[in-house]
Amino acid sequence: MELYPSDFKAINATIGKIINYHTGIKNFMTTLFIADLHLNPQHPEMVDVFCNFIRTQAKDVDALYILGDLFESWIGDDYETKLSRRVKQELKWLREQGIPIYFMQGNRDFLLGEQFCALSGMELLPDPHIIYVNNKKILLTHGDLLCTDDHDYQKFRITARTPEYQQQFLRKPLWLRRLFAKLLRAFSRYRNKKKPKEIMDVNADAVIDMMRKYDVTTLIHGHTHRPAVHELTIDGNLAKRFVLDAWHSRGNVLLCVADGNIELHYFDKGENHAKSNDY
Repeated sequence: MELYPSDFKAINATIGKIINYHTGIKNFMTTLFIADLHLNPQHPEMVDVFCNFIRTQAKDVDALYILGDLFESWIGDDYETKLSRRVKQELKWLREQGIPIYFMQGNRDFLLGEQFCALSGMELLPDPHIIYVNNKKILLTHGDLLCTDDHDYQKFRITARTPEYQQQFLRKPLWLRRLFAKLLRAFSRYRNKKKPKEIMDVNADAVIDMMRKYDVTTLIHGHTHRPAVHELTIDGNLAKRFVLDAWHSRGNVLLCVADGNIELHYFDKGENHAKSNDY
């Protein structure tokens, strides 16, 4: 019987699916991406989901990228809580297993800095940032930079990311920072309810401009909590934008596997064999 290259490809794909079914997704994971976990003491069950994810799915991969909003709020690396200690312990354990961990600040935890990253074994990344996975050039961003139609937020973002603003805020006593963060979050929820849903999503032109600027055809981000894969054409080239989901009642991870496919997996506490959506 004569076999053609396409036959070998189909056979390998079938074998891969069989192995994947019996052993779980981690055998084919190389690089993981998560975002918008919004970990907080009010939802300890999601903290458990995160810790289980670290100890199971994340321990046998090439790298883990956390694309912002790991915490619901962050008022400085000097403010230690039971939650921050537990997350730090889990991340440090993962790094000790030899897994590189990269962190990009989100709009909720943009004050999470070098001190916490060093103690937890993470490397702090700029936003946006280019990486190469399986010879694929990928642009990473939290996602809020792309929501250019929300003019009020963009003005605040520019101010809040300046060293002067952050130094002034971090000099305030912890009780005042906690109060300020609580009031700011309440005000933000009130304002967001009144904003049109369209301006809470990314601007299509902003996406194209960023991808063109960095000369990429693959973009991964979170922030909007609208998981999807968007196909677009940039200067005649097919491009894809992958959007991560938020960790509401279950976790999710975007993984770039060895054959170049990018897949989104959802999981609950204790689930090692996760449900998946292939992009």
